[in-house]
Formats: sequence, structure tokens, C-alpha cells
Amino acid sequence: MEQPQNLMGVDIRAEIERLRKERNAVILAHYYQKPEIQDIADFVGDSLDLSRKAQATDADVIAFCGVRFMAETAKILSPQKTVILPDMDAGCSLEDSCPPDQFAAFRAQHPDAIALTYINCSAAVKALSDVIVTSSSAEKILSQIPKDQKIIFGPDRNLGGYLARKTGRDLILWPGVCIVHEAFSETELLKLKAQHPGAPIVAHPECPAVILDHADYVGSTRGILEYAMAMPGDTLIVATEPHIIHQMEKALPNKTFIGAPGADGNCNCNICPYMALNTMEKLYVALRDLQPRIEMEEDLRVKAKKSLDAMLSMASGTIGQGDLGPARVTGD
Repeated sequence: MEQPQNLMGVDIRAEIERLRKERNAVILAHYYQKPEIQDIADFVGDSLDLSRKAQATDADVIAFCGVRFMAETAKILSPQKTVILPDMDAGCSLEDSCPPDQFAAFRAQHPDAIALTYINCSAAVKALSDVIVTSSSAEKILSQIPKDQKIIFGPDRNLGGYLARKTGRDLILWPGVCIVHEAFSETELLKLKAQHPGAPIVAHPECPAVILDHADYVGSTRGILEYAMAMPGDTLIVATEPHIIHQMEKALPNKTFIGAPGADGNCNCNICPYMALNTMEKLYVALRDLQPRIEMEEDLRVKAKKSLDAMLSMASGTIGQGDLGPARVTGD
């Protein structure tokens, strides 16, 4: 989607505030959104936490500033509400790596396995899954499944590999990756660590094992933020999408947060290109026109909701806590 035109002279922020009230809308923003979008949002959080916020509000319209699978999740959980996404091209490399027909064929190759599927997938893949997991709930859900039960884990092989090493479970991994977290460089990270020898490293479990092996804390976006709030030092190296640092700097202005570098040491390859598609101008137009809108056939929504409901019932105590644990994981 191209940047909206003919907005000369429009006070975008004021118009968003007006439309938010006029539409009875709630604006949700993921931690990986641009700072100006985070600052205007009613709630900032991770994908599932935001969907639950949407489900709990009395808003008629949900403006989801994130990526498509997140807005779909909000629609699955809140079918009676209008869900808009500022740019429908805001997809996800993990979702793209796992087409529903290929995932169905993969499941057919492993008929004795159940599918634990990361929330970063399409509604169609959720409908083909048994239990959806988040980085904060996956370990607790795994602990409730018999050890002799075969398990498919997709679409993120890095998160699946991390869980397999941490829990000792043998998981059948789908070969998808997040292009953002895959871009971090171990060599450049070690150089940065040498420049800041006392600084701990936090990493999202979507990172490759060579990055996670150097982390002092591995956790979801919410868990990483909580670690930053509690850490005793004054400098933290952050190996996840760097827009999360905006929330850290707002809460802890006297501390220093350094984004882990990409392969050449200074590239912007660790900025999510899909999250970056959403802008204030597109948010204004989406609220004005109530488009682009998430639409979903009811049969698909009901099937997808079963796997989400399974997660909520198995991991209700972990939702919103965002913690995969402080242990550094070493592996093969």
C-alpha cells in the first residue's frame, strides 16, 4: 500500500484523536511499532496481550497497529468488532514461511503428532493446529503434554529449537525463521559485548542459537521489558526488534539500551520491514474509512479459535507475563 496522499494541512494526530472518539475505537500498538504510533496507542504490548485487551474493551472498532496475523487473532477472539489494520501488506516472514497447504501436508506426514504452533501464523494454519503457543506460554504448555507424545512445532525453528534444548523434548520442527531475528550477527554481538563488558544481553527466542547462547536472559518482548526494569546495571544490550527500546527509554531515561547489530555492524536489517509499513497517516485513513478491514469466514474463525482456546485454558497463568526464564541455554 502506498503512503496516503492529499493529506496536506491535516493535523494527523488531532484527527486520529477525533476519530478514536467518534468511532468508539481502541488503538493497539505492538512494541515493534514506530515510537509515534506507540505513543498514541491506548495499549502497547505483545500480540496476544493486545488481542486480549481488545476482547476486554467495549470498543466497536479495533485499530491494530502491528502485522496481519495479530489483527486476525483479534478478529478471531472478537468477531463482533470491526478490526482494521493500517496497511494490509504488513505481513510476517514466519507466516509467509508456512503456507496452509504445505503445513497440512507436513501434518499428514506425521499422523501421530499433535501441532503446537507459534502464534506468528495465519488463521488458516491456526485452524490446522491443536494448540497455539506464545513465547511466554510455550514451556508451560509443553510441560502438560505427555513426554511420549510426538509434537510438531512451527513455524519458528529457532523458538522450537530453544524449547527443545531447554526442556529436553524432541520436537519436529517446521523450518521457518523470522528475518529480523535471523539477521543478528554473533561476531558483531561479541564486539559490542567487548565494548560494554559489564552489560548483560537480552534476546528474544526467535534468535538463532548462536545468539541465545550469549544471552543472560531469553524471553518474549514483555519479559525483556521486565528484565530491563529490574536489572541493577545501567547498560543493556537488546537482541530483538529495536523499537522496543522506546518503551525502555521512556521508563528508564537514565539507563542506556543498545540494539544488537546486524551482520555488518550497523545495518537496519534488524528493523522489521512489515511493522514499519504502518504509519500515522495510514492509521488516520484506516480510522476515517474503516479500511483495510480484517474479514474472515465464520467456519475458519471457529476452527482457528479452538487452538487459541486450547492455549488459553492450558496457559492462562502465563498470558501477559512474557517470561521464558532466566537460564542461559547451551545446546548442540
